[in-house]
Amino acid sequence: MYEDLPNRKIICLDMRSFYASCAAVIEGLDVMETPIAIVGNKDRKGGVVLAASPPLKEKYGIKTGNRLYEIPDDPSIQLIEPRMGFFLDVSMEITRLLNRYVPKEAIHTYSVDESFIDLSGTERLWGPSEKIVRRIREDLMSQFDLRSAIGIGPNILLSKLALDLEAKKTGIAEWTYDDVPEKLWPVAPLSRMWGIGSRLEKTLNSMGLFSVGDLAHAPLEKLEKKFGVMGNQLYYHAHGIDLSDMGAPLVEGQISYGKGQVLYRDYLERADILTVILEMCEDIGMRAREAKRAGRTVHLSAGYSKHAFGGGFNRSRSMAEATNDTMKIYQLCTVLLDEFHDGRPIRRLSISLTNLEEEHSMQLSLFDERKWRNRQLGETIDSLRNKYGSNAVLRAVSYTKAGTAVERAKLIGGHIK
Repeated sequence: MYEDLPNRKIICLDMRSFYASCAAVIEGLDVMETPIAIVGNKDRKGGVVLAASPPLKEKYGIKTGNRLYEIPDDPSIQLIEPRMGFFLDVSMEITRLLNRYVPKEAIHTYSVDESFIDLSGTERLWGPSEKIVRRIREDLMSQFDLRSAIGIGPNILLSKLALDLEAKKTGIAEWTYDDVPEKLWPVAPLSRMWGIGSRLEKTLNSMGLFSVGDLAHAPLEKLEKKFGVMGNQLYYHAHGIDLSDMGAPLVEGQISYGKGQVLYRDYLERADILTVILEMCEDIGMRAREAKRAGRTVHLSAGYSKHAFGGGFNRSRSMAEATNDTMKIYQLCTVLLDEFHDGRPIRRLSISLTNLEEEHSMQLSLFDERKWRNRQLGETIDSLRNKYGSNAVLRAVSYTKAGTAVERAKLIGGHIK
């Protein structure tokens, strides 16, 4: 199964207790000895614990998500408010350090405290990957006083799993394809597997699948019938197979129509977020219609504001029938937003339509009068925009304070590129 697969040297670098460690450096404390809580607002009893040092977790059971009033009244516990600007500066300096070993395009910053780095081809400069990894960890400790853990694998998935399931305990771990049966298949519950949340885990459990090994040995056609393209991904990920490139979590060779943007401000209200999502779906639907393509799977990714300590979600959902109808894409995005958005302000949005097929495959359904009318309306709007500019025809929501289409049209000269 693995003979013809890429066998690169990908590392997944995680800064251990990053936020608490940065705060400890500022305050001259030892993060491994001092119980430290990074609290969003020390003046409010309901302030959220945004990060906790290992001693705070181990001795007091306080972790990320707890409230200020849950922290014991102990003078040894240090309460520190977040300094996000400083955290981001440190993260950027870490990226510069990594750039000494590999070119920038070989670095993918997954989050403020986690990165993927492709070491393939660096052996002639720095020696074996194990030697580079040790040097990187030593540099991070000597220059920033920050501890790290590193997983190594032949692809992004296995490097991440090596990190999460082993290196966070041992410091460094390398997984190969040969390690999959022994190290990956026994993993249970399924939510311990990267990419499987509690909701998906319950669905898989209802199908009699409780470990990654169960998932690997499930019939592929059964998973695809239940989950569509995601079932295909689940099956191959359970075998440790991942063909995605750095920074591109889609299956290699998969074509998609997508759009992403950094918002002008933090968006908190659901209605405002949906306004931007609708504008983006309009653009994606138009490009798919122009190419005479339709897709079954919609991906929605949201990045939270740095003022809310970052993070976000990246989820997808498939439909029974392929579409390029703006409103159908939007409706599925609405479902994903309502299901996975935890209420924090959003600063980045990305949407894509994948699992594509030729539009003629949906022609039979176009005999539905409403679908046919929507398709003709979409075509008419597309032609007007192409002729007179991207803001020639806009939905009313684009003229609200939440809309971004009007301003963005000005940035590109008023015409779609």
